[in-house]
Amino acid sequence: MSLPKPQLRDKQSPLGHDASAMKTASIFEALNLSEKNLGACTGQDAWLAEPGSQELVSLNPNTGEKLGSVQMASRTQYETVVEESARTFVTWREVPAPKRGLVVRDLGNALREKCEPLGEMVSLEMGKIRAEGIGEVQEMIDICDFAVGLSRQLCGSTMHSERPGHRMYEQWHPIGPVAIISAFNFPVAVWSWNAALAAICGDTMVWKPSPTTPLVSVAVQHICNQVMADHGLAGVFNLLIGSNEAIAKPLVADSRFPLVSFTGSVPVGRDVAQAVAARLGRSLLELGGNNAIIVAEDADLDLATRAIVFGAVGTAGQRCTSTRRVFVHESLSEKLADSLVKAYATVRIGDPLDHSTLMGPLANAAAVSTMMAAIERARAQGGEVLTGGASLPDVGPFHVQPTIMRMPLGADVLREETFAPLLYLMSFSDLDQAITAQNDVPQGLSSAIFTSGLSTGEHFLSAKGSDCGIANVNIGTSGAEIGGAFGGEKDTGGGRESGSDAWKTYMRRQTCTINWSGSLPLAQGIEFGD
Repeated sequence: MSLPKPQLRDKQSPLGHDASAMKTASIFEALNLSEKNLGACTGQDAWLAEPGSQELVSLNPNTGEKLGSVQMASRTQYETVVEESARTFVTWREVPAPKRGLVVRDLGNALREKCEPLGEMVSLEMGKIRAEGIGEVQEMIDICDFAVGLSRQLCGSTMHSERPGHRMYEQWHPIGPVAIISAFNFPVAVWSWNAALAAICGDTMVWKPSPTTPLVSVAVQHICNQVMADHGLAGVFNLLIGSNEAIAKPLVADSRFPLVSFTGSVPVGRDVAQAVAARLGRSLLELGGNNAIIVAEDADLDLATRAIVFGAVGTAGQRCTSTRRVFVHESLSEKLADSLVKAYATVRIGDPLDHSTLMGPLANAAAVSTMMAAIERARAQGGEVLTGGASLPDVGPFHVQPTIMRMPLGADVLREETFAPLLYLMSFSDLDQAITAQNDVPQGLSSAIFTSGLSTGEHFLSAKGSDCGIANVNIGTSGAEIGGAFGGEKDTGGGRESGSDAWKTYMRRQTCTINWSGSLPLAQGIEFGD
C-alpha cells in the first residue's frame, strides 16, 4: 500500500503575515486582552499586580511565535484570592438556587456575545481548528443553559420512617469553595462544566488553568467579571495563573477546598487523589483515555470511517476521548484500512484559523517527540505504518502527519495513551475477543461499536461488554453531549462532570428526620429506660 501525501497548508496564514497579525489584534481587542496580562483575579476591579512577578509566555502552536504573556500569581496573591473565595461562599450559599441560576444564565448570554472571538482565541492559543474552537465555546453556553434549568431542580428524596409521626427526607447543601485545575486541550469548556454547576449549587471556585493556555482563561475571567459586576458580586468566579509550586500544589493541599476537580494526566491525577484524600477531601478526576472503536462484521463502513477519522484526527488527537485503537472484523479489515487511508489523504493540515484546515498543530515540541517515539515503539512491536508517520516542520514547528498503524493484537504499546493523532488498527475474528482486547488497558473513558445488529449493540452495552464510562453504538468515541455525565473508570479516575446527576459532586447530602408525634420512639424498636 503506497503512502498518500497529506494536503498541507502554507506555513504562514493564507491571509498573509500582516492580515494574520490584524486578525490576532482584533481577537485580543474583542476579549479585552493585551500583550501583558495579570494572572490573579477575584472580580471586575480586583486584578492583582505584584512587582517582580514571573512572566508566563503564551506561544501560538501554529507558528511557535509569542502571542502574549501573563504575570503569574504569587503565594501572597494565592492567599488573597482563596480568602476572597471563602469569604464570598458564606453569602453566596445563602442566595436561593434559582437566583444563582440567573447569574449563570447571564454568563451563558455573555458567552454567546463573545462566542466567535473566544472560539478563535481557543484556536489561536491551543491549536484546534476554528470550528472546534467555536464549538468549545458553544459547549460552555450549553452547560450554562443546562445549569440554569437545574437550579430549580436540586432535588432530594423523601423516605418513609419506621416510626409513627416521623418524616424523613434528604436535602443538598453547597459544599464550599471548589478548586478547578484544567488542562490545555479543552481550555475553557471543562472549566465551564465545573463552574456552571458549582455556581448554581452555591459554591464559589478558584480556577487554575493550564500554563499552555493562560490567555484564553484571562479572557473568560474578563467575561465572568462583567457578569459578577452586573449582579453586584465578586469572588464567585476567581482566577489564579501560576506555577505548580506556587498555585497547584497549595490548592490541592488546602483544606479550605472540600472539592478539587482535576483534569490531566494519570500520574499527576494519582498525586492529586492521594494529597486530597490525605486531608479527607473529595477529588473529581478526569484523567487518561485510550479509547477504542469496534467495527463489527455487519457495520456500515462509511459511517464507521467518518467516525474514526473525526475521533482520531479531531483536535490533532489531543482529546481525552480521541479514538486511539480500532478493532475491525477480519472480513472487513482491508476495506476499512483502504477507506481510512483515502480519508486521511484528504485531511488538510495547517493554520487552525483557516476555514479549510481540518487538523492543526500539536501543543508543543514535546508532544511531537512523544508521538514519534510511540511510532518507533509500535514499529519495534510489529507495527506497520499505513499512512503518515512523520512531523511536518515545513508547515509549522508542531505539525505532524495523522498516522495509522496496523498492529498485532496484544502489543504492549496498545496499552499506552499517546496524546496525538496516532491510530492503531487491529483485526479480530470473534466479538468477545474484540471486547476483551478493548477492555484490556488501564484506561476506561470512551468506547464505541459499529454494527447493524441489535443484539450485537446490546451485548456491547451489557455488564459483560465495554467497561468504559462512555459506551456508544454507531457513534464515535469523541463528541459527548453535555446532558450526560462525562467521565470514566479505572485509570480515568472515576469522576463525572457535566450532565445527569453530576451536580451532586458539588454539594453535600443531609438526611433529615422530623418528629411531630409528641413521643420519642427509637429506631429498630429499641427501648432505653422508662
